[in-house]
Amino acid sequence: MKTSRFLAALALMGWASLMEACDSPPPAAEAAAPLTAQAVIDHAIAAHGGAAYDTVAVQFRFRDRRYRLRRDHGRYQYERLFVQAGDSLRDVLTNETFTRYRQGAVEPLSDSLAGLYRNSVNSVAYFALLPYGLNDPAVIKEYLGQETLDSTAYHKIRVTFRQEGGGEDFEDVFIYWIHPDSWQMDYLAYRYHTDGGGLRFRSVIRTQEVAGIRFQDYANYKGDPDRLALEDSGKAFVRDSLTLLSRIELEALQALP
Repeated sequence: MKTSRFLAALALMGWASLMEACDSPPPAAEAAAPLTAQAVIDHAIAAHGGAAYDTVAVQFRFRDRRYRLRRDHGRYQYERLFVQAGDSLRDVLTNETFTRYRQGAVEPLSDSLAGLYRNSVNSVAYFALLPYGLNDPAVIKEYLGQETLDSTAYHKIRVTFRQEGGGEDFEDVFIYWIHPDSWQMDYLAYRYHTDGGGLRFRSVIRTQEVAGIRFQDYANYKGDPDRLALEDSGKAFVRDSLTLLSRIELEALQALP
């Protein structure tokens, strides 16, 4: 009898322990790792096209000029075609070279002119393919927390560039606002130093999906760089204190074979 009562007590104790374990709250989940600028940009690139950028081939018209952008796993060829003083011009920028053709023949250029034209072609391609270029080795990314624009708390990323590999405009500074749910880049701002310098803020006004990539058009605003810090340009946009300068629109956008 003593043995039976002892076994029964053990069983009761085991049952009580089991019930206590079931009633106990689960251990606290490990704190989520803090969001990094790199993680935000990775999400944004994936949301805008991801692997489709590696082999993109598109053409469009921007203002009075046509552009063809081709990329193939790190290799690229960007072309700009237009007519000037009755002559057909074709600018070709690759990883290694820039060449201008006039009426089909190579046109010799001074280093300064070649650099000017190269930067102009590359700038259009860079903005058209954003946020793809934000993982280039020369890019330095910093997470600035969240900022509310249009009732949404956007992830705010500051981008600067290393001098090596950062191009002639390596001193320019950019800020990107990435949507916390869609991971789309809805706003951007930058401070540049060429041609006397300036400050611009862009807001998306239209999107187009071509060849698996999200392309965006923008309202382009101007801010006073002497009175407005780049980091405060989002607040200035919300206050409606920026000046609308132009519209950045990619027209006749289509995939190339």
